[in-house]
Amino acid sequence: MGLFDKIKSAFIRDKEKEQESEVEEIEEVDQVEEDAEDLVVEETQEITETEIEEVEATIEEVTEVVPEPIEISEEEISEVTAYEPVSESTDTQEKYNKGLAKTRKTFKQRMNELFANFRSVDEDFFEEVEETLIGADVGFETSMRIADELRQEVKLRNAKKPAAVQNAIIEKLVDLYEEEGLNEVNELNLQTNGLSVFLFVGVNGVGKTTSIGKLANQYRLEGKKVLLAAADTFRAGAIDQLVVWGERAQVEVVRGKAGGDPAAVVFDAMQRAKEEHADVLLVDTAGRLQNKVNLMNELDKIKRIIQRIDPEAPHEVLLVLDATTGQNAMTQAKQFKETTDVTGLVLTKLDGTAKGGIVLAIRNELHLPVKLVGLGEGIDDLEPFNPNDFVVGLFKELLQEEY
Repeated sequence: MGLFDKIKSAFIRDKEKEQESEVEEIEEVDQVEEDAEDLVVEETQEITETEIEEVEATIEEVTEVVPEPIEISEEEISEVTAYEPVSESTDTQEKYNKGLAKTRKTFKQRMNELFANFRSVDEDFFEEVEETLIGADVGFETSMRIADELRQEVKLRNAKKPAAVQNAIIEKLVDLYEEEGLNEVNELNLQTNGLSVFLFVGVNGVGKTTSIGKLANQYRLEGKKVLLAAADTFRAGAIDQLVVWGERAQVEVVRGKAGGDPAAVVFDAMQRAKEEHADVLLVDTAGRLQNKVNLMNELDKIKRIIQRIDPEAPHEVLLVLDATTGQNAMTQAKQFKETTDVTGLVLTKLDGTAKGGIVLAIRNELHLPVKLVGLGEGIDDLEPFNPNDFVVGLFKELLQEEY
């Protein structure tokens, strides 16, 4: 079953649930009406003066009853106070559904605007499709390609009604997304034996340090020995920020002096990771130096230091992007791709943006795999990227019933 078929199945299931709930509501209303018709109002019996006197006499005889105190042992008290309600964990698909709500809403609004003045499928319409998709942050190249393929698809289907044309657009987007991701590896390259070294790069303010802290916490909870390296020695407060996240994640941070040599910090961290038999080392690097050349030289130096101790490392070079910046994130990705060997992306703040379509552009135009996505502000809201869950969460509610 292809991705689009999965989306259609999810769409049909939701529609069936809506219909079932509507039927249940109608049945409940009918039942209430039947009960109302069968209701017989009984006549109240008259209360005689004798009965009133008997009731008053009974009230006078009733004395106040004071309940005896119940003794509770300290053991029972401790059992009650120790109890904590267990919250139900939200499954990953539900997190994607919630996290992509803003993107889905914006996409839906753009589709509504596209079809608001729909008259016929002509050349003007296809130009509007291109503009709509570009505005939805799916990328210029992707938008052009979808519009071109849609010209043929609409003719083949003889699609004339808005619902059929909209579904064709969604299907083309999904098919292209699936096609471009055939050989994509979204899992992190975690070593089964020995140390895994992940290098994090990205401009300041995108959530790089936060992502490191959240990932460290996840690995610690899985029982892994984790170390952090504060190699962003240029930005004021970067070291302290990573230390705070280290405390939250309950992992140790290897650090040097502010303004010091980042490569020296990484060397110390690699040595310590080997000595302590750590499973994972996460390295925070400087987001921006004076220019591209300086940044490239600094990253190359860090890599050489790492490979002096472990020739196979780093096992991931993860570029962190802020999803709320839309096309600016694409520009950053292109620049860093030219500067260093990026192996994957971490897309933060996906839940707080209407520009989630950028994931489509990244896959279709940059061919860089998204490895992790931020779907909330909690320490456990950094999720491994699941392409299927993402595309279902984005497009499921955008399909239209065709009559």
